[in-house]
Amino acid sequence: MDRPLPRFTLRRLPINGDGLAPGLLDAVVDWGLYVDGVRHPQLPFDAAWQQARTGDGFLWIGVHTPNVRQLKLLGQTFGLHPLVVEDAASPRQRPQLEQHDDQLLLSLRTLAYVEQDSRAERGDIVETGSIMVFVGNGLALTVRHGKPASMTGLRRRLEADPAHLALGPSAVLHAVADKVIDDYLAVVDAVGEDIEEIEADVFARRAPSDIERIYQLKRDVIEMKRTVNALAGPIQDLARGPRLPVPPQLRDYFKDGADHLDRVREQVQSFDELLSSILQAALARLSVSENEDQRKISAWVAIAAVPTMVAAVYGMNFRFMPELRQTWGYPAVMGATAIVCAVLFRGFKRNGWL
Repeated sequence: MDRPLPRFTLRRLPINGDGLAPGLLDAVVDWGLYVDGVRHPQLPFDAAWQQARTGDGFLWIGVHTPNVRQLKLLGQTFGLHPLVVEDAASPRQRPQLEQHDDQLLLSLRTLAYVEQDSRAERGDIVETGSIMVFVGNGLALTVRHGKPASMTGLRRRLEADPAHLALGPSAVLHAVADKVIDDYLAVVDAVGEDIEEIEADVFARRAPSDIERIYQLKRDVIEMKRTVNALAGPIQDLARGPRLPVPPQLRDYFKDGADHLDRVREQVQSFDELLSSILQAALARLSVSENEDQRKISAWVAIAAVPTMVAAVYGMNFRFMPELRQTWGYPAVMGATAIVCAVLFRGFKRNGWL
């Protein structure tokens, strides 16, 4: 049987404008009170939180890139566990699911594909960000770090589905996780197209291989691999963990998200292996190309050595060189030199050196 989420103690803070504490105004993107899945008309913040903590709906607050002071203020306002506040302060938090009493914190790493025309020189192909989702009785708190952690449109989509939102703060937890996994799928598809393009370039005739680009993409794929693999455990726990305070109606949704995440993991693993093969093939082609260049240089050096040797011999200016006084001497030497060079050229050409 699912345990009820804990109730928090309201701690009144200085009120400013719509009721938010002054120190939080810069960090809070949006907040609202939801009753039976429907957003309640705007109330002062303290009144909305008072209503939510008594069990009449829940408060959903979105925060972007808060500083340490603002996080401490949030912790004091909503009675968050100190470890939750500490984890939320780190933009590089590893994907994980934590339970403190009956409070849940899900940390996720977000991925965003960088279009080619927006990339800096040798810049990242995939950018990362982070989202922490805290849920408790009467509260859903999302803390975002980084530009790629955008949740644009998520609140509006959830508000258009009151039946799902009526399941409480855990519905926000699922919606955020589902949005992150959907973004993974989009990034995987885009990266797959890049890999196909690189593979075609590597095996195209006379096409120079961009080793740095391949290495950059492989490095990003490794980062993707770390991200999606680490999230698999928390999503599985939310789908099957009987002791977690998640409504039974949402477990099937988390199972569906786990299936999508498995697909992403398989594709990222295949990308990693494929890029390793492409990198080895590109290095092998580069080595072969360098060997071909060396053979061509060697062949031309051998051909050029013939007239060089002849010039060196006749440059000695010995008095008794019979052909020097013959009318046919010069044409004979030049002709012999040309014939030897032609024979060498034909031989090298036939053997593929030229």
